[in-house]
Amino acid sequence: MSVNPELEKALQEHPCYSEAAHTAYARMHVPVAPKCNIQCNFCNRKFDCSNESRPGVTSEVLTPEQAAAKIAYVRERVPNLKVIGIAGPGDPLANEETFETLALVKERFPDLTLCISTNGLALPDSAERLYGLGVRFITVTVNAPDEETGAEVYGSVIWEGRRLTGREGARILLSRQMEGIEKCAALGMLVKVNIVMIPGKNADRIPEIVKMAKAKGAYIVNILPFIPVKGTAFENLRPPTAEERKALMDLCSADARMMRHCRQCRADAVGLLGEDRSAEFAGCGYGSGNGCGPAETGPNMVSFRTGKYVIALASENGRNVDSGFGSASRFLVYSADGPDIRFLREVRPADLAKEVAGRSHKEHVEEIVTLLDDCDIIAVKEIGDMPRAVIEGRGKRVIVTDGGVRETVSSVR
Repeated sequence: MSVNPELEKALQEHPCYSEAAHTAYARMHVPVAPKCNIQCNFCNRKFDCSNESRPGVTSEVLTPEQAAAKIAYVRERVPNLKVIGIAGPGDPLANEETFETLALVKERFPDLTLCISTNGLALPDSAERLYGLGVRFITVTVNAPDEETGAEVYGSVIWEGRRLTGREGARILLSRQMEGIEKCAALGMLVKVNIVMIPGKNADRIPEIVKMAKAKGAYIVNILPFIPVKGTAFENLRPPTAEERKALMDLCSADARMMRHCRQCRADAVGLLGEDRSAEFAGCGYGSGNGCGPAETGPNMVSFRTGKYVIALASENGRNVDSGFGSASRFLVYSADGPDIRFLREVRPADLAKEVAGRSHKEHVEEIVTLLDDCDIIAVKEIGDMPRAVIEGRGKRVIVTDGGVRETVSSVR
């Protein structure tokens, strides 16, 4: 697919569309869109997301004016900022604030590239308006090739004032997604299609989705691993292994260009794709923390917060921190807020991030750290220099100890 010369420079500086750009140029997501018009069976936007790192979560929701002010603040501190995106925490096109924000950014920061991520339900009716506001990059998440699969993946769709479930809702959503992709491509916008890979639900149908999206004009496809989230219909399903996802991307690459460097960003992500700095800028005077999780205050906030944190401990026996980072078969994840200590979940890297042929050790380590991205602290019995650098490079703290699990959680300061 040829790219309009007008877009070529912006494409080369867009970290989500160009793999070469993601280590050089930063993006910023402004969380101005809390309302959503569908309910996916894997999404819970009310989760305690101040410590969650996944799509659909944010520490605060901003007004359009707050978003514009925060962009100016961040830009002074992140000089390689090139892209402003709106990706939630709900669906941007279900919120008028999205369009108000785009208008402000276009007026005040005309050199920044504008990007939108949507489920596509409202896209056919919004495409021309988005184009007029300067948006040239659109991401559409499509998780089913037909209504039968869609009825499995989506809980409900809000359409023309009605709440639709099952095949009816899925049929309308898929039709609107394909129409929207085709319309945006015809206008000269670059379309990225995201597909969440859910084993046992849609994984075997993804090649069909890729072919459909490409036929409608999609520029690139991104196959993301499903993340189990507490409180959702799919909370007990397993995510795909790294091998399964790579094999599927390799298969689908015969039909479309694949994005292989995605980090499944938060709705308030800031910085390079692999080095999210959202916590550093949360609550920096431009938001009230009224999103789906509490915001901290002050411009110098970092991801580690004294007295309130999430910690992952490498523990095989469940009693002590008894494993090194590289050899850990599981991490126990706890939250602590003063004296209130809660067990959140167990993470098993052996199941979720196995080595695959051709991948470097550093990539393997980064994938494990991504599984623990909501954690402020990682406690291990021992750790090498490279894993420590990766962890600390994401703003997290490493503790080396062989103490008890509960004692370690309680003693962190």
